[in-house]
Amino acid sequence: MKGIKKLWKWSKKYLWLVILIVALSTILQWLYAYLPLFIQYAFERINQVTEQKTDLPKFLLNWYNSIENILTCLLIVGVSMIVLQAVRSVLRFLDNYYQGALAHYISYDMRIKIYDHVMNLSYTYHNHSDIGDLIQRSTSDVDQTSTFISSMLPGLIDIFVTVIIGAYRVYKISPVLMWVSMVSMPITAASSIIYFRYCNKAFQRIEESESKMTTIIQENVNSARVVRAFANEEFEFEKMDEANKNYTKKNGELNTVMAAFWGGSDFLVFLQYALTMSVSIFLAKDDLLNSADIIAALLLMGMLIWPMRSLGRIIASFGKASVAANRIDEILCVPEEFDINGTETPEITGDIEFKNVTFQFEDDSKPLLNNVSFHIKSGQTIAIVGKTGSGKSTICNILTRMLEINDGDILIDGVSIKNVEKKHLRRNIKFILQDPFLFSKNVYENVAIVDPRIPTERVYEAAKTAAIHTEIEKFERGYKTIVGEKGTTLSGGQKQRIAIARMLVKDSNVIIFDDSLSALDTKTDLMIRQALKKKSKDQTMIIITHRSTTAKEADQIIVLDQGSIAQIGKHEELVAQEGLYKELWGIQGELEKEFNAILKEEN
Repeated sequence: MKGIKKLWKWSKKYLWLVILIVALSTILQWLYAYLPLFIQYAFERINQVTEQKTDLPKFLLNWYNSIENILTCLLIVGVSMIVLQAVRSVLRFLDNYYQGALAHYISYDMRIKIYDHVMNLSYTYHNHSDIGDLIQRSTSDVDQTSTFISSMLPGLIDIFVTVIIGAYRVYKISPVLMWVSMVSMPITAASSIIYFRYCNKAFQRIEESESKMTTIIQENVNSARVVRAFANEEFEFEKMDEANKNYTKKNGELNTVMAAFWGGSDFLVFLQYALTMSVSIFLAKDDLLNSADIIAALLLMGMLIWPMRSLGRIIASFGKASVAANRIDEILCVPEEFDINGTETPEITGDIEFKNVTFQFEDDSKPLLNNVSFHIKSGQTIAIVGKTGSGKSTICNILTRMLEINDGDILIDGVSIKNVEKKHLRRNIKFILQDPFLFSKNVYENVAIVDPRIPTERVYEAAKTAAIHTEIEKFERGYKTIVGEKGTTLSGGQKQRIAIARMLVKDSNVIIFDDSLSALDTKTDLMIRQALKKKSKDQTMIIITHRSTTAKEADQIIVLDQGSIAQIGKHEELVAQEGLYKELWGIQGELEKEFNAILKEEN
């Protein structure tokens, strides 16, 4: 019942279409039940049976009986059957058409719902999710569910309608024969239920193994260059081979049970036919049935036996659909990040204050940031330095509310970010990641992606500020050059500068560089920061960096150590103090001397 409810919630929007499909299926089976009656009448007419039992409509019987020539009558009966089948063919076309339409409508709704929901899930969720698994749930699981709802669910109703109509028609011929024809139904129903329970568990195991295999494929396609760089093809092949064997094994186990079920069902069907035939012979011997009745009953018996046999197929499909619907629901039941949101949309000028901020990941045993406090005035350039894992990037993630703090508060222009609407906050804080993502589009589209209607001049201006315009123009197709998926055709520095240009297309008073200048040489790094300062003197800039040479130019430097602020001050102040920053500068200071020498040569 839980599975039915989950499937029903996707189809109730199209209740009218479901009703239409069920109505068409019912009419089709009702008309099909007349075909054996035409044959019954033909045999009665050939055998010149005086007491006709055929349950055809009265107007047809009167018409056929009025035709004295038997051959002419049989010809008209045959034409009647052709006309009936033609009508059924039209209805079958409509039935299949609307089933296909229902599948497409439901698939569309499911894909849009899943995509929209996944896009609104938290940063933490995406960090822990498998992309291959998400893709499978959004594609094959959706198709599995929509196909069952559109065809198998009406087919389930169709089974009961067919059995009822078939039983009624056989009853009209012989009540005894009807009960005999239904002997195998309880056995078929019981075996189908057992089969379903096994299939439900088997399909769950198959889905999990397929998900693991899809994840391995997705990871290896995305990391093909890394695999080749380490000559690790053999290891990855073995990993894929093992996952593939596991998936094949799970399918093989299910196929064995399916083969046994279908083989047993076929044997049961023919036993039922044999039993019905035997009883028919005894009834005919006692003059309770004639040959026409037996032929019609055997033809109608298919409406009792074969639908119950197909119940196993529908139950197997229901097992797949139920598992798929559960997997889709698992995603949709994950709370969206916007369930916790603010309502205020203040003007953001860049005044930021951290007040005793503490943050701890859910799967961690101790806080990553502990009682962190500092103040950034509007228009300042702040550098955040520290060892790996000290919490530098986390500061930027909680500032944009990708992560929610556990304790303390963050004020932006005097307003707590807990009260600021998340999308408004992110629209006004430009965030450039260390590993920028570029879409498989041309350079121009990647830069203008934040607003495709942006003037071309703005795109060129942003590229110049990011020190990439000249290089783009040297490309064979300039701004129309396709960068490839994730920017694989570009160098690391080019990708970062295109990402910076993309960020600069729209103005913002707060810019965060999350170690996003690391792939640039010191000279280009300085050129970009100076260009940004010239562009807007009131712009607040937060630079997360491992380079003390980059941090040196900041108005203020914040040094993080083990989740706490170890030092705050200007470069000259921190170099004069004993501490982490002085150690970093001692290692990297020589780079500064080299850079100054280069500038002197150029001047």
